[in-house]
Amino acid sequence: RETSIKAVAKLKEAGLHKVIMLTGDNPGTARAIAGKVGVDEYRAELLPEDKLVAVKDLLGRYGKVAMVGDGVNDAPALATATVGIAMGGAGTDTAMETADIVLMADDLSKLPYAVSLSRKALRVIKANITISITAQLTFMILTFMDMVTLWMAVLFADTGIALLVILNGMRLLKVQD
Repeated sequence: RETSIKAVAKLKEAGLHKVIMLTGDNPGTARAIAGKVGVDEYRAELLPEDKLVAVKDLLGRYGKVAMVGDGVNDAPALATATVGIAMGGAGTDTAMETADIVLMADDLSKLPYAVSLSRKALRVIKANITISITAQLTFMILTFMDMVTLWMAVLFADTGIALLVILNGMRLLKVQD
């Protein structure tokens, strides 16, 4: 795909250690594409069960594997990977139903954005949980110590923190591609 070179470069910039191409194409075609795109490794002439074995091998080697695919042949590997990502534009229903994430555009350049957005969302979720638990515990202790009333605890620790968590989550709307 035209966007593959830039997408692979951006994935590596984002800290992905290895980019490996699993394909049913012949070795000559796979070698040429792998060299042009900049993947670290490729495996060619793979049937669906071979892709599944390859993903299991990579899981054993690296612990976590994200698999990107668009066809019925990719479904078993998508299901086995830590994160299965289907390309929605040209993808089959089987691949999209099996995957954890579906990129609605058939554009690999969206993949680095999805990685970036996911990482930021995880940080916001962790921050929101920390804020919420800390506030709840603080107001619970202050209520038992008669330093705040119950209505103040409900107002600030419940409603106030809920609004704060919502506003913090809304920062994700600013994440740009």
